[in-house]
Amino acid sequence: MSDTVLVTGGFGLVGSATVRRLATLGRRVVVADLETPANVKAVHKLPAGVETRWTDLTDTEQVQRLVSETAPSAIIHLAAIIAPAIYRIPKVARRVNVDATATLVRIAEAQQDPPRFVHASSNAVFGPRNPHLTPLPLTSDDPMRPCDIYSGTKAEAEEIVRSSSLEWVVLRFGGVLSADLKALPLSADAMLFASALPSDNRVQTVDVRDVAWACAAATTADAAGEILLIAGDESHRRCYGDLAPALVEALGMAGAIPRGRPGNPASETDWFVTDWMDTTRAQEALQFQHYSWSEMMAELTDTFGWKRYPARLIVPVVRAVMTRRSAYWKAPGVYADPWGVIRAELGDPSWDPPNGPR
Repeated sequence: MSDTVLVTGGFGLVGSATVRRLATLGRRVVVADLETPANVKAVHKLPAGVETRWTDLTDTEQVQRLVSETAPSAIIHLAAIIAPAIYRIPKVARRVNVDATATLVRIAEAQQDPPRFVHASSNAVFGPRNPHLTPLPLTSDDPMRPCDIYSGTKAEAEEIVRSSSLEWVVLRFGGVLSADLKALPLSADAMLFASALPSDNRVQTVDVRDVAWACAAATTADAAGEILLIAGDESHRRCYGDLAPALVEALGMAGAIPRGRPGNPASETDWFVTDWMDTTRAQEALQFQHYSWSEMMAELTDTFGWKRYPARLIVPVVRAVMTRRSAYWKAPGVYADPWGVIRAELGDPSWDPPNGPR
């Protein structure tokens, strides 16, 4: 069998880092992604020897050519539409997250030498997590409880992969971050979305380079048939109310982001779909945790450099703007209502399970 690794979504945040990691390891890498202006422009940044195949994964004929012509020994399936973008295009999201996964799996199964399938999933499949009612970190054995279009389509895709005849590994990612300033989520939708999440909602972040390490390692590790939770070490265990403020503090703008509203401690549903995770088995199998939270913040600070000093001068202005753009600006109530905000501002988050209500 060849040593070719096919990476779908290879120009995305995780995809780009994964391609670099694989190239460093000397693997033959083929990137499959859409031929968009941004992706075409990014081709020159690929490591030497990496091949690009412009492919629409929702087109069966294109996927058939891609897999049969590249004959990969492993597929790292990263292509997906994620939150918050997913709430504006739920029908497209289903075609990409679910239908395209099914097509890719079916075609991979039919190959003479079927590849190992490393599937990128999310801790979102566990559903809303109230830390007051579920204090223990998540484990891979906890049941899936998808509740919205994002967690629902990720859970459906997982089930397609896990029920296949392929040798598979499922990686459920935590909150992926980058120390690259250009990769920070600064769109209007992203900032509104972040402000809507309960300030005491837990999330375990992870440096994108560690995610890339995990993806590459999963193509050969003794972990076939396992679900592994991919997040940083315990220093990455944060709450949303501290996350954005810490990021801007690293850029010299401490106090620029208001904390937001806490979640309702009595509710099981008015929380977002993230939590802290037990990464013990994943770390044992993949040895991927290299960047602590403090190291990431220090890198951001170093990258921003001297600009941190004039940035301090605009903190009052930034805080005033961010307060007024917050999801709860002048809204009644004391607790966060993330699903209400998403529905009102970004789109209906509802998920229709394939076999009826869950």
